[in-house]
Amino acid sequence: MGDSGVFTIGELARRTGLTTRTIRFYSDEGLLPPADRTYAGYRLYDSASLARLEPLRTLRELGLGLADAGAALAGRSSVADLARRHVELLDEQIRVLRLRRAVLRAVAKNGSDLDEVTLMKNLAAMSDEERKRLIDEFWDEVTAGFDIDPDFDVGMRSAKPELPDDPTPEQLRAWIELAELVRDKAFRQRIREMSASHSAQREAGESMGAPSEEGRQQWFEWTSAAGEAMDAGHAPSSPAGQAVATSVASAMGMPPAEAAELIATGTDTRAERYWQLMAAINGWPQVPTQVPRAEWIIAALRAAAG
Repeated sequence: MGDSGVFTIGELARRTGLTTRTIRFYSDEGLLPPADRTYAGYRLYDSASLARLEPLRTLRELGLGLADAGAALAGRSSVADLARRHVELLDEQIRVLRLRRAVLRAVAKNGSDLDEVTLMKNLAAMSDEERKRLIDEFWDEVTAGFDIDPDFDVGMRSAKPELPDDPTPEQLRAWIELAELVRDKAFRQRIREMSASHSAQREAGESMGAPSEEGRQQWFEWTSAAGEAMDAGHAPSSPAGQAVATSVASAMGMPPAEAAELIATGTDTRAERYWQLMAAINGWPQVPTQVPRAEWIIAALRAAAG
């Protein structure tokens, strides 16, 4: 029959390399209607059917569904439009697969138990918008009812976790730790205490905007001096500690005890950890640990206050 330009399913299969089962399936689904039938009812196909099979196979190998492939072959949808839509679907599938791979890598590296695996999977599956919403809800709660400096508030809220499509195990672990941290009630209460102090200082007429470059530099000098003293084994009550305390209290323009309490209000290991995790997730420069030095300065001020 092949010499006459009419083909059976078996002949189409031999010419195209497709299985007879696949060709019969396409035919049953209306994507490859037979050109004719034999007296016995067997389907026959012509050269147009043969020509139709190659683009049909290509579209199916690219992952298009039967409906989309049929629409393209019938001219109801352009191949370009279908391709764009399919690329979007593939991008999302790739994102999900990459996150699954990151979770499995982290599980393999951590030796995680089943509960931790479940948590990691759920947190990793969150979309960018869901991650950002979690952070926004955190800041909404910890600042609610307080008079927060607008510039300071914007600065705190502007940092959002941007987990890459293909995160490293370290980035994934950082996101999971950050998500657990901002949902922790004790941590939220601690940041509310900081917000309350911030609000009270604003009411007292203090400028509570984002730290100036001069202020950051001054803090760096104090913590550097504290670090050097700590490395040398000097206690906060030592002459070296009291020299730092005198410098800090003088620059802040308040008694040592008051300066100590003000610094203590804004010093918290978990608050520092929040920014370290955010930096790890987003690939920012590492945030150095300063809390031990701050605590040493606080102790030195309290020792100076007697």
